[in-house]
Amino acid sequence: MKVEVFIPCFTDQLKPETAQSVFRVLNHLGVETHYPETQTCCGLMAYRAGYWDEVKILGEKFINEFSSDKYVVMPSAECAFMVRENYNRFFYNTSLHLDYKKLQTKVFEFSDFLINVLHVSAWKGKFKAKIFVHTCTSAAIDYGIKNQPAELLSMVKGIELVQIPDMHAGCGFEPGFAFKHPALSTDMALELLKQVTDAGAEYLVTLETSCMVQLESIASKHGIVIQIATVADILAQSLRNSDLPDDEFMTLG
Repeated sequence: MKVEVFIPCFTDQLKPETAQSVFRVLNHLGVETHYPETQTCCGLMAYRAGYWDEVKILGEKFINEFSSDKYVVMPSAECAFMVRENYNRFFYNTSLHLDYKKLQTKVFEFSDFLINVLHVSAWKGKFKAKIFVHTCTSAAIDYGIKNQPAELLSMVKGIELVQIPDMHAGCGFEPGFAFKHPALSTDMALELLKQVTDAGAEYLVTLETSCMVQLESIASKHGIVIQIATVADILAQSLRNSDLPDDEFMTLG
């Protein structure tokens, strides 16, 4: 199978190692990946800030760059939902209508693609850690993320998934919100980190690089000991561990 890979701007600029993890996992699964080098942004940041003229420019660029019959895989539920649903506001009944509608059915968040398109049901990697998977964000819910990330990580030898009933805390990062309301944004992140560490988790896995950067910053500033990672990061590292003895697990960080 051949796919196009979209790397969100936050990942590209702040967490390029996560982008490398995405390619590592897809290639391991026998997927032939292509990265359109002119790609930049899906327009999410401009959309949230109300700059709709800029969204149209970025959206048109995205559609032209990814208007093929291949799946488009991205490590972000927010960006995937932006393209799948919010582009309707800008390209419905336009000259790009048919290209957009075709693209709409091909865009997938990374973990959803692995579970529901590739139908991954086993994983050879190893990663010893207690992990909480954070999927109760508005973007993940809107997109339709349910158990896909946890299902993938449950296949990895050595991982113990930590459950937190009635978890509703967000990471506190939302384009514009964190800058306009820094104190509230910090409090939200601290609440999430407290619940996760109190539950005994060593890792917090998130679907968004923006949340990853936010939580790492808050945890470091407040002396909270926990690792923040994405599904792709854990899976990629577990593959590196697969050739090691069970007492020589390597972790991230």
